[in-house]
Amino acid sequence: MLVTQKKQYALRAIFELAKQQGEEPVKTSTIAEAQSIPLRFLEVIMGQLKRAGLVDSKRGFFGGYTLTRSPDQIRVGDIFRILDREDNVDACMACASKGNCPFLGGCVFMDLWDRALQAMDTIYDQTTIQTLIEQEARLTGTNE
Repeated sequence: MLVTQKKQYALRAIFELAKQQGEEPVKTSTIAEAQSIPLRFLEVIMGQLKRAGLVDSKRGFFGGYTLTRSPDQIRVGDIFRILDREDNVDACMACASKGNCPFLGGCVFMDLWDRALQAMDTIYDQTTIQTLIEQEARLTGTNE
């Protein structure tokens, strides 16, 4: 699972939602400002996350987004897979698309790329949003 800018933004958005989790929905402008995400790009990402059921939204002046699951039940890999499905990603680490690879079927590096991807996927799936919140608290010396 390659980490694109879009995936980084989605991860930061979910992270910010989790940090601000409460009774009130969080506005996209608040998320965008806190995590330095371009607002228009964030709106597209939040739409994808909503369609996938990871976030819910409320319209209106007091509207915004909320998580549909607790931060300890959301894995980084979950977020990345949602975006891969939405974007129809089918790529290997070295090629833009496996279908266009001139070495497809005979690539000496394919096993290396696949093992590296599996290792990354394992780390992403072992890391929850709650883990990241706790790590930030340790790094900044705050207890949230």
